[in-house]
Amino acid sequence: MYKLYTRPGSGGFVVEAALALANAPFDQIDVPRSDQPDPAFLAISPLNQVPVLTLPDGRSMTESAAICILLAEQHPDAGLAPAVDEPARIDFLRWMAFMSSVLYPAILRLYYAHRYTTDADGTEAVKQAALAEMDRGFAVLDNALRGRDWLVGDSLSLADIYLVMLVAWHPDPEKARAAWPDIERLWAELRAHPLMKKLNASHEMWPA
Repeated sequence: MYKLYTRPGSGGFVVEAALALANAPFDQIDVPRSDQPDPAFLAISPLNQVPVLTLPDGRSMTESAAICILLAEQHPDAGLAPAVDEPARIDFLRWMAFMSSVLYPAILRLYYAHRYTTDADGTEAVKQAALAEMDRGFAVLDNALRGRDWLVGDSLSLADIYLVMLVAWHPDPEKARAAWPDIERLWAELRAHPLMKKLNASHEMWPA
């Protein structure tokens, strides 16, 4: 059985969605925010970050995008991503890497600006640069969605859920919904999805 270390409002949202869609049983451990984490948790998450997924064989994984890719491979019948031999697999890997390397770090710089500068007066500049990077990244994804129902392939995948999770962290949701209409169309679809509604009840990613 899997074991998921997570907390409300975190990247554990998409991993919980993946496990639920795969009908994969898991134990959930909520990790409190703390500057003095449990050493046992640091052993599997050296940066003191969630989510962490411990696999049935006892190995642990960090990085939500990597966890999603692995779960899609481990549960191919769940349709979490295009199959390895499908042309759309290329886009799935591309956009998962793009979101985890461009958008996720920008979001972290926005909300944890003090970690990214040694100048106490420089946090505002870090935040503004991070927000500009977020906006550029979301514009790229909005363009990628144009004329498509889903970000990759012909059905819902973890790439769609990952994108919706990230845009829900935008500091100005109303601006986001107006600026990127194709992302908003996808977001509206998932806001009505029964599983997303259930997860949102505990994560509070967007107003119910």
